[in-house]
Amino acid sequence: MNSTSLYIHVPFCAGGKCDYCDFYSVVSDEKSDAIMDLFIKAVIEDVKHQLDYFNVKEIRTVYIGGGTPSVLGAKRLRVLLDELNALSGFSPVEFSVEANPESVTDEFLSVCREGGINRLSLGVQTFNEKSRLAVNRRGQARLLEKRLGLVSDMFPGAFSADLITGLPYQNEKNVAEDIKRLLAFNPAHVSLYSLTVEEGTPLEKKIKTGIVSAPDGDTADHLWLTGRDALVNAGFDHYEVSNFALAGKRCLHNIRYWSMDGWLGAGPCASGTVINENNGTAKRFTFAPDLQSYINSPCIQNAVYEELGRDALIRESLLMGYRHCEGPDMEKFKRRFGCGIEDRIPETLKRWKEKDKMLFLNRFLTEAFSELSNGIV
Repeated sequence: MNSTSLYIHVPFCAGGKCDYCDFYSVVSDEKSDAIMDLFIKAVIEDVKHQLDYFNVKEIRTVYIGGGTPSVLGAKRLRVLLDELNALSGFSPVEFSVEANPESVTDEFLSVCREGGINRLSLGVQTFNEKSRLAVNRRGQARLLEKRLGLVSDMFPGAFSADLITGLPYQNEKNVAEDIKRLLAFNPAHVSLYSLTVEEGTPLEKKIKTGIVSAPDGDTADHLWLTGRDALVNAGFDHYEVSNFALAGKRCLHNIRYWSMDGWLGAGPCASGTVINENNGTAKRFTFAPDLQSYINSPCIQNAVYEELGRDALIRESLLMGYRHCEGPDMEKFKRRFGCGIEDRIPETLKRWKEKDKMLFLNRFLTEAFSELSNGIV
């Protein structure tokens, strides 16, 4: 493998998870120092082993996500970044780390800058206090603005922020206010997500029992469109289902996923996908969502492997590729699978020629996959 991307999953959250979150993480507190140190050691071992195992020559993009990577603190982050930067072929053009604004400090940002981080991704979600409390989101709006100011000063034009619409007690005015307050700090990129109430999360239970009230489906859709229009009107390019960027500021790492170019994943619950360009198949590995197990043996031989055959990879290539405004790379698809997309789903493409595939992605994919199942070649 000549060139690839790397995702590192940091499975720690401070004080408790947000009620809507179903990502794997563990709650950290003042007693977590030892296990965090062990995690850093394990993930470094894991990355080194993967690079050797897959014979990687170059790492082009890196994304450290979670969980909440900023919970590691400046000193541990420095250790991780120093080790990564010492790796052969480590030359990322984009090096991102996620952070919750409330855990961002001057020292943390300085370590990021000195360690080669050139893109921060901040979990803002909303400035509305009632909505934040309803989903157990930490941090107060006034603190958010203070920390956003700090980030804007130290990483001007180099940070992204997440916002969520469809939260409990949210309305159109709240969404417009969230966009306005966020854009005052000049982010280069915004991810605007419509809340999905995942089964088994505390938020699902709160809504079912009437503890909190959330917008219905149509209202939630309208709220997201309100946010989308505000971002587009402010000059942001809506380049992926949930992502908006100023010119030249698209997330290169995520584009790797949407393009199905293959990537490595390190950390508990992380996964990687290695593409075989010779036969249009792939191998995916996923670590168990178990921090202690990972620390004990951070080795991809212990991950769960899944073979993606040609048909499965075609479906996933369409699923991911049409999330992007430009759609899948037609030439890459033809080289990889020996046929064109127009050969596999001609009727679907004909029906959707003048329609917005990205905005109505689920409907488009339902039709595309139905046609694939009929075996049209």
